[in-house]
Amino acid sequence: MTALQQRLRAATDVLAGAGVESPEHDARALAAHALGLERPSDLARHDDLTPDAVTAFDELVARRAQRVPLQHLVGTVGFRWIELEVGPGVFVPRPETESVVQWAVDALAAEGLTAPLCVDLCTGSGTIAFALANEVPGATVHAVELDPDSLAWTRRNAARRVAAGDPEVHLHLGSAEDALPELDGQLDLVASNPPYVATHETHIPDPEVLDHDPGVALWAGEDGLDVIRLVERAARRLLKPGGLLVVEHSDRQGRSAPALLEACGGWAEVADHQDLTGRDRFVTARWAGA
Repeated sequence: MTALQQRLRAATDVLAGAGVESPEHDARALAAHALGLERPSDLARHDDLTPDAVTAFDELVARRAQRVPLQHLVGTVGFRWIELEVGPGVFVPRPETESVVQWAVDALAAEGLTAPLCVDLCTGSGTIAFALANEVPGATVHAVELDPDSLAWTRRNAARRVAAGDPEVHLHLGSAEDALPELDGQLDLVASNPPYVATHETHIPDPEVLDHDPGVALWAGEDGLDVIRLVERAARRLLKPGGLLVVEHSDRQGRSAPALLEACGGWAEVADHQDLTGRDRFVTARWAGA
């Protein structure tokens, strides 16, 4: 066993003991970051860390054991085929949201639209918006965020994406409910990963979420549906007839979120969907008119 393998095994044990969900993966990611490598697989070319990297690695492992999010420590998160900068003050994108984007990409393709007009409400770091701009040819994408600290991260990511050659995403500071009145009745897609944790569910989020994601991105009233209600109201205003809505929700809202849309009226083809882990994850619908 090489010295690097020994360090990785020891770090994995430390992280596992701290309750980290993926200790081996995180240990390798931190070691790669300490060495300035692009990806953990590049560790295969190394037998050990440099002296400076040993110090950095030990500090990173200690902070991760305190449940500081891995993404905060390395500064980025991969989401589908893009990379986003994240850190304190913005919600860290989760893999579950990839299923939301996949549905949106497939649905827009099925509609046969050559230049779809889309919005990502409660965009956070720009997760859904930048993915749509990257994957849907000809799309015009807007992104709306209520929290100025989060939008600062969105702007950083927008600059990186444009520099990488991606289409521009139009950023807006404001609430989901009041967003983009100039586009009323024109949008083809409204997508959102809004806050959806109920105020009584403080025992549910992991420490990485509860202690480090901004509260404005988490809490959504007694039933966790308060912001989804705002998104629904915005969507019925923004969508053109036949336009599509996709909204992420918690795995505890597979019945209540679709029921909300049904009760509001005007929505057709209301359906709930599971993520790749088989958990209820997002609701979709088509705007049929009030």
